Amino acid sequence: MRQSFRGALLPMIAVERNGARPLHRQVYDAFRAMILKRALQPGQQIPSTRTLADELGISRIPVLGAYAQLLAEGYLESRQGAGTFVTASLPDAPPGIRPLAANAGAGAIAVASSRASRRVPPDRLPWHTGAGAFSVGQLAYDHFPFRVWSDLVARHARIVSAASMNYPDAMGWLPFREVIATYLRTSRALHCDASQIMVVNGSQQALDLAARVLLDPKSPVWVEEPGYEFLRYALALLGCRPVPVPVDREGLNVAAGIRKCRKARAAFVTPSHQYPLGVTMSAARRLQLLEWAHRAGAWIVEDDYDSEYRYESMPIASLQGLDGGCRVIYIGTFSKTLFPALRLGYLVIPPGLVNRFLAVRRACDLCPPQLYQSVLADFISQGHFARHVRKTRLLYAERRGALVAALQAEFGSELEILGAEAGMHLVMTLPAGSRDEEIAMRAAREGLWLWPLSTAYVGAKARQGFILGFGSTKAADMLRQVRRLRRVVVG
Repeated sequence: MRQSFRGALLPMIAVERNGARPLHRQVYDAFRAMILKRALQPGQQIPSTRTLADELGISRIPVLGAYAQLLAEGYLESRQGAGTFVTASLPDAPPGIRPLAANAGAGAIAVASSRASRRVPPDRLPWHTGAGAFSVGQLAYDHFPFRVWSDLVARHARIVSAASMNYPDAMGWLPFREVIATYLRTSRALHCDASQIMVVNGSQQALDLAARVLLDPKSPVWVEEPGYEFLRYALALLGCRPVPVPVDREGLNVAAGIRKCRKARAAFVTPSHQYPLGVTMSAARRLQLLEWAHRAGAWIVEDDYDSEYRYESMPIASLQGLDGGCRVIYIGTFSKTLFPALRLGYLVIPPGLVNRFLAVRRACDLCPPQLYQSVLADFISQGHFARHVRKTRLLYAERRGALVAALQAEFGSELEILGAEAGMHLVMTLPAGSRDEEIAMRAAREGLWLWPLSTAYVGAKARQGFILGFGSTKAADMLRQVRRLRRVVVG
Protein backbone atom coordinates (compact mmCIF):
# COMPACT_ATOMS: atom_id res chain seq x y z
CA MET A 1 0.00 0.00 0.00
CA ARG A 2 1.32 3.41 -0.97
CA GLN A 3 2.05 5.77 1.92
CA SER A 4 0.06 9.03 1.79
CA PHE A 5 1.62 12.19 3.17
CA ARG A 6 -0.23 14.82 5.15
CA GLY A 7 1.56 18.14 4.83
CA ALA A 8 3.94 19.34 2.15
CA LEU A 9 7.61 18.39 2.22
CA LEU A 10 10.14 20.70 0.60
CA PRO A 11 11.70 18.91 -2.40
CA MET A 12 15.41 19.06 -3.16
CA ILE A 13 15.50 21.64 -5.97
CA ALA A 14 18.51 23.73 -6.99
CA VAL A 15 18.26 26.73 -9.34
CA GLU A 16 20.94 28.77 -11.08
CA ARG A 17 19.94 32.42 -11.00
CA ASN A 18 22.34 33.30 -13.82
CA GLY A 19 21.86 30.10 -15.78
CA ALA A 20 20.97 29.82 -19.46
CA ARG A 21 17.50 28.40 -18.74
CA PRO A 22 14.81 30.68 -17.29
CA LEU A 23 14.01 30.13 -13.59
CA HIS A 24 10.46 28.96 -14.26
CA ARG A 25 11.82 26.30 -16.64
CA GLN A 26 14.35 25.08 -14.06
CA VAL A 27 11.60 24.67 -11.44
CA TYR A 28 9.31 22.97 -13.98
CA ASP A 29 12.02 20.52 -15.14
CA ALA A 30 12.97 19.64 -11.57
CA PHE A 31 9.39 18.87 -10.56
CA ARG A 32 8.64 16.93 -13.73
CA ALA A 33 11.75 14.74 -13.30
CA MET A 34 10.96 14.03 -9.65
CA ILE A 35 7.35 13.09 -10.47
CA LEU A 36 8.33 10.75 -13.32
CA LYS A 37 11.00 9.05 -11.21
CA ARG A 38 8.52 8.73 -8.34
CA ALA A 39 10.69 10.79 -5.99
CA LEU A 40 7.40 12.65 -5.58
CA GLN A 41 4.60 10.11 -5.15
CA PRO A 42 1.07 10.38 -6.64
CA GLY A 43 -1.14 12.19 -4.15
CA GLN A 44 1.80 13.80 -2.33
CA GLN A 45 1.32 17.44 -1.41
CA ILE A 46 3.87 19.96 -2.66
CA PRO A 47 4.75 23.31 -1.06
CA SER A 48 2.83 26.49 -1.81
CA THR A 49 4.35 28.84 -4.38
CA ARG A 50 5.16 31.37 -1.67
CA THR A 51 6.91 28.77 0.54
CA LEU A 52 8.98 27.37 -2.35
CA ALA A 53 9.95 30.84 -3.60
CA ASP A 54 11.13 31.79 -0.12
CA GLU A 55 13.09 28.54 0.17
CA LEU A 56 14.79 29.02 -3.22
CA GLY A 57 15.39 32.73 -2.61
CA ILE A 58 13.72 33.78 -5.88
CA SER A 59 10.66 35.74 -6.90
CA ARG A 60 7.27 34.03 -6.65
CA ILE A 61 6.51 34.77 -10.33
CA PRO A 62 8.68 31.99 -11.90
CA VAL A 63 7.32 29.48 -9.37
CA LEU A 64 3.76 30.45 -10.32
CA GLY A 65 4.66 29.96 -13.99
CA ALA A 66 6.18 26.52 -13.35
CA TYR A 67 3.17 25.36 -11.31
CA ALA A 68 0.77 26.62 -13.98
CA GLN A 69 2.57 24.60 -16.65
CA LEU A 70 2.63 21.45 -14.48
CA LEU A 71 -1.08 21.84 -13.75
CA ALA A 72 -1.84 22.31 -17.43
CA GLU A 73 0.08 19.15 -18.40
CA GLY A 74 -1.59 17.07 -15.69
CA TYR A 75 1.42 16.48 -13.43
CA LEU A 76 -0.18 18.44 -10.59
CA GLU A 77 -3.72 18.96 -9.40
CA SER A 78 -5.18 21.68 -7.23
CA ARG A 79 -7.62 20.85 -4.43
CA GLN A 80 -9.89 23.59 -3.21
CA GLY A 81 -8.90 24.68 0.28
CA ALA A 82 -6.23 21.96 0.61
CA GLY A 83 -3.34 22.90 -1.68
CA THR A 84 -1.47 21.51 -4.68
CA PHE A 85 -0.72 17.81 -5.08
CA VAL A 86 1.00 15.44 -7.47
CA THR A 87 -1.81 14.03 -9.57
CA ALA A 88 -3.10 10.71 -8.35
CA SER A 89 -3.90 9.46 -11.85
CA LEU A 90 -0.38 9.02 -13.23
CA PRO A 91 0.29 5.51 -14.63
CA ASP A 92 2.46 3.18 -12.53
CA ALA A 93 5.11 2.96 -15.26
CA PRO A 94 5.52 6.42 -16.85
CA PRO A 95 6.39 6.26 -20.57
CA GLY A 96 9.97 7.10 -21.37
CA ILE A 97 11.26 6.14 -17.94
CA ARG A 98 13.26 2.92 -18.10
CA PRO A 99 13.27 0.92 -14.83
CA LEU A 100 16.57 -0.22 -13.40
CA ALA A 101 17.71 -3.65 -14.48
CA ALA A 102 17.22 -6.34 -11.89
CA ASN A 103 20.96 -6.78 -11.44
CA ALA A 104 21.88 -3.07 -11.53
CA GLY A 105 24.57 -2.35 -8.97
CA ALA A 106 25.11 -6.01 -8.16
CA GLY A 107 28.86 -5.74 -8.65
CA ALA A 108 29.15 -2.83 -6.22
CA ILE A 109 27.03 -4.67 -3.65
CA ALA A 110 29.21 -7.76 -3.93
CA VAL A 111 32.35 -5.73 -3.31
CA ALA A 112 30.87 -3.67 -0.49
CA SER A 113 29.42 -6.56 1.48
CA SER A 114 31.58 -9.54 0.58
CA ARG A 115 32.46 -10.35 4.20
CA ALA A 116 28.82 -10.16 5.28
CA SER A 117 27.55 -12.17 2.33
CA ARG A 118 30.03 -14.96 2.98
CA ARG A 119 29.29 -15.29 6.68
CA VAL A 120 25.64 -14.35 7.21
CA PRO A 121 22.67 -15.97 5.44
CA PRO A 122 21.56 -13.46 2.79
CA ASP A 123 17.85 -14.27 2.95
CA ARG A 124 15.29 -13.50 5.64
CA LEU A 125 14.13 -16.99 6.49
CA PRO A 126 10.48 -17.50 7.45
CA TRP A 127 11.24 -18.66 10.99
CA HIS A 128 13.20 -15.43 11.55
CA THR A 129 10.23 -13.20 10.73
CA GLY A 130 7.01 -15.15 11.12
CA ALA A 131 4.62 -14.40 13.99
CA GLY A 132 2.11 -17.02 15.05
CA ALA A 133 1.92 -20.55 16.35
CA PHE A 134 5.33 -21.85 17.57
CA SER A 135 7.31 -18.76 16.54
CA VAL A 136 10.24 -18.19 18.90
CA GLY A 137 10.26 -14.94 20.86
CA GLN A 138 6.51 -14.25 20.60
CA LEU A 139 4.81 -13.30 23.88
CA ALA A 140 1.35 -13.19 25.43
CA TYR A 141 0.74 -9.64 24.29
CA ASP A 142 -2.95 -9.87 25.21
CA HIS A 143 -1.93 -10.05 28.88
CA PHE A 144 0.33 -7.00 28.86
CA PRO A 145 -0.77 -4.13 31.17
CA PHE A 146 -1.33 -1.68 28.32
CA ARG A 147 -3.23 0.89 30.38
CA VAL A 148 -0.52 1.22 33.02
CA TRP A 149 2.22 1.33 30.40
CA SER A 150 0.40 3.88 28.22
CA ASP A 151 -0.23 6.17 31.20
CA LEU A 152 3.46 6.10 32.13
CA VAL A 153 4.56 6.75 28.54
CA ALA A 154 2.16 9.68 28.23
CA ARG A 155 3.30 11.19 31.53
CA HIS A 156 6.99 10.98 30.69
CA ALA A 157 6.44 12.22 27.13
CA ARG A 158 5.03 15.44 28.61
CA ILE A 159 8.14 16.00 30.74
CA VAL A 160 10.24 17.84 28.17
CA SER A 161 13.17 20.15 28.87
CA ALA A 162 16.22 21.40 27.02
CA ALA A 163 18.38 18.97 29.00
CA SER A 164 16.20 16.00 28.02
CA MET A 165 16.75 16.84 24.34
CA ASN A 166 20.54 16.81 24.57
CA TYR A 167 22.77 13.73 24.17
CA PRO A 168 22.12 11.54 27.23
CA ASP A 169 24.70 9.58 29.21
CA ALA A 170 26.37 6.92 27.05
CA MET A 171 25.95 4.43 29.92
CA GLY A 172 22.22 5.11 30.14
CA TRP A 173 19.96 7.20 32.37
CA LEU A 174 21.36 6.98 35.90
CA PRO A 175 18.03 6.54 37.78
CA PHE A 176 17.16 3.64 35.45
CA ARG A 177 20.57 2.03 35.99
CA GLU A 178 20.08 2.33 39.74
CA VAL A 179 16.73 0.55 39.47
CA ILE A 180 18.31 -2.23 37.37
CA ALA A 181 21.18 -2.62 39.85
CA THR A 182 18.75 -3.03 42.75
CA TYR A 183 16.70 -5.56 40.77
CA LEU A 184 19.76 -7.60 39.79
CA ARG A 185 21.25 -7.65 43.29
CA THR A 186 17.91 -8.77 44.73
CA SER A 187 16.58 -11.16 42.09
CA ARG A 188 19.71 -12.51 40.39
CA ALA A 189 22.33 -12.27 43.19
CA LEU A 190 24.67 -10.11 41.09
CA HIS A 191 27.57 -8.10 42.47
CA CYS A 192 27.09 -4.73 40.84
CA ASP A 193 26.19 -1.08 41.19
CA ALA A 194 24.83 1.48 38.74
CA SER A 195 28.30 2.55 37.56
CA GLN A 196 28.82 -0.90 35.98
CA ILE A 197 25.53 -1.01 34.06
CA MET A 198 25.32 0.04 30.43
CA VAL A 199 21.88 0.32 28.83
CA VAL A 200 21.81 -1.06 25.29
CA ASN A 201 19.45 -1.67 22.39
CA GLY A 202 18.59 -5.24 23.35
CA SER A 203 20.72 -8.29 24.03
CA GLN A 204 21.96 -8.55 20.42
CA GLN A 205 23.70 -5.18 20.69
CA ALA A 206 25.09 -6.28 24.05
CA LEU A 207 26.59 -9.40 22.46
CA ASP A 208 28.04 -7.34 19.62
CA LEU A 209 29.58 -4.77 21.98
CA ALA A 210 31.08 -7.48 24.17
CA ALA A 211 32.65 -9.16 21.14
CA ARG A 212 34.07 -5.85 19.88
CA VAL A 213 35.63 -5.03 23.24
CA LEU A 214 36.98 -8.46 24.14
CA LEU A 215 38.03 -9.96 20.81
CA ASP A 216 40.32 -9.26 17.89
CA PRO A 217 40.00 -10.66 14.36
CA LYS A 218 40.85 -14.38 14.36
CA SER A 219 40.49 -14.57 18.16
CA PRO A 220 39.31 -18.05 19.21
CA VAL A 221 36.11 -17.95 21.26
CA TRP A 222 34.06 -20.71 22.81
CA VAL A 223 30.42 -20.91 21.68
CA GLU A 224 27.84 -23.43 22.77
CA GLU A 225 27.08 -26.29 20.37
CA PRO A 226 24.20 -26.05 19.65
CA GLY A 227 23.89 -22.35 20.38
CA TYR A 228 22.42 -18.98 19.54
CA GLU A 229 22.53 -18.47 15.78
CA PHE A 230 22.70 -14.67 15.85
CA LEU A 231 25.71 -14.69 18.18
CA ARG A 232 27.61 -16.64 15.53
CA TYR A 233 26.71 -13.99 12.95
CA ALA A 234 28.02 -11.21 15.17
CA LEU A 235 31.29 -13.07 15.76
CA ALA A 236 31.67 -13.88 12.07
CA LEU A 237 31.26 -10.24 11.04
CA LEU A 238 34.12 -9.35 13.37
CA GLY A 239 36.30 -12.09 11.86
CA CYS A 240 36.56 -14.12 15.06
CA ARG A 241 37.06 -17.89 15.16
CA PRO A 242 34.15 -19.64 16.93
CA VAL A 243 35.14 -22.86 18.71
CA PRO A 244 31.99 -24.98 19.12
CA VAL A 245 31.93 -26.62 22.56
CA PRO A 246 29.33 -29.38 23.04
CA VAL A 247 26.44 -28.95 25.47
CA ASP A 248 25.17 -31.96 27.42
CA ARG A 249 22.73 -32.40 30.29
CA GLU A 250 25.00 -30.36 32.60
CA GLY A 251 25.46 -27.49 30.17
CA LEU A 252 28.68 -26.46 28.44
CA ASN A 253 31.27 -29.25 28.57
CA VAL A 254 34.20 -27.26 29.94
CA ALA A 255 36.65 -30.16 29.69
CA ALA A 256 35.84 -30.56 25.99
CA GLY A 257 36.36 -26.83 25.48
CA ILE A 258 39.78 -26.98 27.12
CA ARG A 259 40.76 -29.91 24.90
CA LYS A 260 39.66 -28.03 21.81
CA CYS A 261 41.16 -24.63 22.65
CA ARG A 262 42.61 -23.98 26.09
CA LYS A 263 43.65 -20.41 25.20
CA ALA A 264 40.34 -19.13 23.90
CA ARG A 265 39.86 -15.40 24.56
CA ALA A 266 36.27 -15.70 25.77
CA ALA A 267 33.31 -18.03 26.27
CA PHE A 268 29.75 -16.98 25.39
CA VAL A 269 27.28 -19.00 27.46
CA THR A 270 23.61 -19.18 28.51
CA PRO A 271 24.03 -20.99 31.84
CA SER A 272 20.62 -20.40 33.45
CA HIS A 273 18.61 -21.66 30.47
CA GLN A 274 20.78 -22.83 27.60
CA TYR A 275 19.62 -21.81 24.16
CA PRO A 276 18.24 -23.86 22.50
CA LEU A 277 18.35 -27.11 24.50
CA GLY A 278 17.10 -25.53 27.72
CA VAL A 279 19.47 -27.23 30.17
CA THR A 280 20.77 -25.47 33.28
CA MET A 281 24.53 -25.48 33.80
CA SER A 282 25.38 -27.53 36.88
CA ALA A 283 27.22 -26.02 39.85
CA ALA A 284 30.29 -28.15 39.09
CA ARG A 285 30.43 -26.93 35.48
CA ARG A 286 30.00 -23.31 36.59
CA LEU A 287 32.96 -23.58 38.92
CA GLN A 288 35.03 -25.32 36.22
CA LEU A 289 34.21 -22.55 33.76
CA LEU A 290 35.19 -19.81 36.21
CA GLU A 291 38.42 -21.61 37.10
CA TRP A 292 39.31 -21.94 33.41
CA ALA A 293 38.61 -18.23 32.79
CA HIS A 294 40.87 -17.14 35.66
CA ARG A 295 43.67 -19.51 34.66
CA ALA A 296 43.51 -18.64 30.95
CA GLY A 297 42.95 -14.91 31.46
CA ALA A 298 39.74 -15.32 29.44
CA TRP A 299 36.36 -13.62 29.72
CA ILE A 300 32.91 -15.14 30.17
CA VAL A 301 29.89 -13.49 28.58
CA GLU A 302 26.77 -14.64 30.42
CA ASP A 303 23.56 -14.17 28.42
CA ASP A 304 20.70 -14.39 30.93
CA TYR A 305 17.97 -13.78 28.38
CA ASP A 306 14.89 -15.36 30.06
CA SER A 307 15.91 -16.36 33.57
CA GLU A 308 12.67 -15.01 35.09
CA TYR A 309 10.69 -17.96 33.73
CA ARG A 310 11.30 -21.20 35.60
CA TYR A 311 8.41 -23.60 36.24
CA GLU A 312 9.76 -26.44 38.35
CA SER A 313 12.35 -24.72 40.56
CA MET A 314 13.37 -21.33 41.88
CA PRO A 315 15.43 -19.02 39.61
CA ILE A 316 19.08 -20.02 39.36
CA ALA A 317 21.73 -17.64 40.76
CA SER A 318 23.84 -15.93 38.14
CA LEU A 319 27.33 -16.97 37.09
CA GLN A 320 28.42 -13.36 37.62
CA GLY A 321 27.34 -13.56 41.26
CA LEU A 322 29.51 -16.64 41.81
CA ASP A 323 32.51 -14.86 40.29
CA GLY A 324 32.05 -11.57 42.12
CA GLY A 325 32.07 -9.72 38.82
CA CYS A 326 35.77 -10.19 37.97
CA ARG A 327 35.79 -12.16 34.72
CA VAL A 328 32.09 -12.23 33.78
CA ILE A 329 30.20 -9.75 31.58
CA TYR A 330 26.49 -10.19 32.29
CA ILE A 331 23.74 -9.52 29.71
CA GLY A 332 20.04 -9.08 30.41
CA THR A 333 17.05 -7.96 28.36
CA PHE A 334 13.41 -6.93 28.71
CA SER A 335 12.46 -8.46 25.35
CA LYS A 336 11.10 -11.64 26.95
CA THR A 337 9.52 -10.16 30.08
CA LEU A 338 7.89 -7.12 28.42
CA PHE A 339 8.02 -6.95 24.61
CA PRO A 340 10.82 -7.14 22.00
CA ALA A 341 9.97 -3.85 20.25
CA LEU A 342 10.99 -2.06 23.47
CA ARG A 343 14.66 -2.70 22.51
CA LEU A 344 16.03 -2.29 26.01
CA GLY A 345 18.72 -4.48 27.47
CA TYR A 346 21.76 -4.00 29.64
CA LEU A 347 25.30 -5.09 30.29
CA VAL A 348 26.90 -5.47 33.71
CA ILE A 349 30.58 -4.75 33.10
CA PRO A 350 33.58 -5.43 35.35
CA PRO A 351 34.84 -2.03 36.61
CA GLY A 352 38.15 -2.33 34.77
CA LEU A 353 36.39 -2.67 31.40
CA VAL A 354 33.82 0.12 31.70
CA ASN A 355 35.91 2.73 29.85
CA ARG A 356 36.65 0.30 27.03
CA PHE A 357 32.97 -0.47 26.59
CA LEU A 358 32.23 3.25 26.61
CA ALA A 359 34.78 3.89 23.87
CA VAL A 360 33.28 1.22 21.62
CA ARG A 361 29.72 2.28 22.41
CA ARG A 362 30.44 5.88 21.40
CA ALA A 363 31.80 4.66 18.07
CA CYS A 364 28.61 2.67 17.40
CA ASP A 365 25.59 4.75 18.45
CA LEU A 366 26.78 7.29 21.07
CA CYS A 367 24.03 6.70 23.64
CA PRO A 368 20.62 5.09 24.25
CA PRO A 369 17.38 7.13 24.00
CA GLN A 370 15.98 8.14 27.37
CA LEU A 371 12.17 8.11 27.14
CA TYR A 372 11.57 4.38 27.62
CA GLN A 373 14.29 4.19 30.26
CA SER A 374 12.38 6.68 32.42
CA VAL A 375 9.10 4.87 31.75
CA LEU A 376 10.55 1.47 32.65
CA ALA A 377 12.25 2.85 35.77
CA ASP A 378 8.80 3.81 37.11
CA PHE A 379 7.23 0.58 35.82
CA ILE A 380 9.73 -1.45 37.87
CA SER A 381 9.94 0.73 40.98
CA GLN A 382 6.13 0.97 41.29
CA GLY A 383 5.82 -2.84 41.30
CA HIS A 384 4.16 -3.29 37.90
CA PHE A 385 7.08 -5.29 36.50
CA ALA A 386 7.12 -7.83 39.33
CA ARG A 387 3.34 -8.31 39.10
CA HIS A 388 3.54 -8.77 35.33
CA VAL A 389 6.31 -11.38 35.61
CA ARG A 390 4.40 -13.33 38.29
CA LYS A 391 1.25 -13.29 36.16
CA THR A 392 2.96 -14.33 32.94
CA ARG A 393 5.01 -17.01 34.68
CA LEU A 394 1.76 -18.79 35.60
CA LEU A 395 0.39 -18.21 32.11
CA TYR A 396 3.46 -19.56 30.31
CA ALA A 397 3.57 -22.54 32.66
CA GLU A 398 0.02 -23.39 31.59
CA ARG A 399 0.86 -22.99 27.90
CA ARG A 400 4.05 -25.02 28.26
CA GLY A 401 2.11 -27.83 29.94
CA ALA A 402 -0.49 -27.78 27.20
CA LEU A 403 2.21 -27.98 24.51
CA VAL A 404 4.03 -30.88 26.19
CA ALA A 405 0.78 -32.80 26.64
CA ALA A 406 -0.26 -32.20 23.03
CA LEU A 407 3.13 -33.27 21.65
CA GLN A 408 3.06 -36.45 23.71
CA ALA A 409 -0.52 -37.20 22.63
CA GLU A 410 0.13 -36.66 18.93
CA PHE A 411 3.68 -37.98 18.54
CA GLY A 412 4.11 -40.40 21.43
CA SER A 413 7.57 -41.97 21.47
CA GLU A 414 8.46 -40.64 18.01
CA LEU A 415 10.10 -37.57 19.51
CA GLU A 416 12.04 -36.36 22.51
CA ILE A 417 11.10 -33.15 24.32
CA LEU A 418 13.97 -31.09 25.70
CA GLY A 419 14.18 -27.95 27.85
CA ALA A 420 10.57 -27.69 28.97
CA GLU A 421 11.43 -26.80 32.58
CA ALA A 422 12.08 -23.11 31.93
CA GLY A 423 11.92 -20.29 29.42
CA MET A 424 9.44 -19.70 26.61
CA HIS A 425 10.45 -22.37 24.15
CA LEU A 426 11.22 -26.08 24.10
CA VAL A 427 12.86 -28.44 21.63
CA MET A 428 11.26 -31.42 19.92
CA THR A 429 13.57 -33.81 18.12
CA LEU A 430 12.82 -35.60 14.85
CA PRO A 431 13.56 -39.20 13.83
CA ALA A 432 16.81 -39.98 12.04
CA GLY A 433 16.73 -39.10 8.37
CA SER A 434 14.42 -36.12 8.79
CA ARG A 435 15.35 -32.75 7.30
CA ASP A 436 14.08 -30.04 9.61
CA GLU A 437 14.79 -27.07 7.32
CA GLU A 438 12.76 -28.56 4.49
CA ILE A 439 9.87 -29.27 6.84
CA ALA A 440 10.10 -25.74 8.28
CA MET A 441 9.86 -24.19 4.81
CA ARG A 442 6.81 -26.35 4.09
CA ALA A 443 5.28 -25.41 7.44
CA ALA A 444 5.71 -21.69 6.77
CA ARG A 445 3.43 -22.01 3.76
CA GLU A 446 0.80 -23.32 6.20
CA GLY A 447 1.30 -20.46 8.66
CA LEU A 448 3.39 -22.44 11.17
CA TRP A 449 6.73 -20.98 12.20
CA LEU A 450 9.06 -23.84 13.08
CA TRP A 451 12.66 -22.89 13.90
CA PRO A 452 14.92 -25.74 12.69
CA LEU A 453 17.14 -27.09 15.45
CA SER A 454 19.91 -27.89 12.95
CA THR A 455 20.53 -24.16 12.34
CA ALA A 456 21.79 -23.87 15.93
CA TYR A 457 24.79 -26.12 15.13
CA VAL A 458 28.16 -25.18 13.71
CA GLY A 459 29.44 -28.69 13.05
CA ALA A 460 28.21 -31.29 10.59
CA LYS A 461 26.59 -33.56 13.21
CA ALA A 462 23.49 -31.43 13.69
CA ARG A 463 20.45 -32.90 15.41
CA GLN A 464 17.20 -32.58 13.51
CA GLY A 465 14.22 -31.06 15.27
CA PHE A 466 12.43 -27.82 16.02
CA ILE A 467 12.66 -25.03 18.56
CA LEU A 468 9.02 -24.35 19.42
CA GLY A 469 7.93 -21.12 21.07
CA PHE A 470 4.71 -21.32 23.10
CA GLY A 471 4.37 -17.81 24.50
CA SER A 472 1.78 -16.50 22.04
CA THR A 473 -0.45 -19.59 21.69
CA LYS A 474 -3.33 -20.02 24.12
CA ALA A 475 -3.47 -23.30 26.03
CA ALA A 476 -6.94 -24.07 24.66
CA ASP A 477 -5.62 -23.79 21.10
CA MET A 478 -2.41 -25.77 21.60
CA LEU A 479 -3.74 -29.22 20.65
CA ARG A 480 -5.17 -27.91 17.36
CA GLN A 481 -1.86 -26.28 16.46
CA VAL A 482 0.11 -29.43 17.32
CA ARG A 483 -2.19 -31.45 15.07
CA ARG A 484 -1.40 -29.01 12.25
CA LEU A 485 2.28 -29.51 13.12
CA ARG A 486 1.96 -33.28 12.89
CA ARG A 487 0.33 -33.07 9.45
CA VAL A 488 3.27 -30.99 8.20
CA VAL A 489 5.91 -33.26 9.75
CA VAL A 490 4.50 -36.53 8.41
CA GLY A 491 4.12 -34.92 4.98
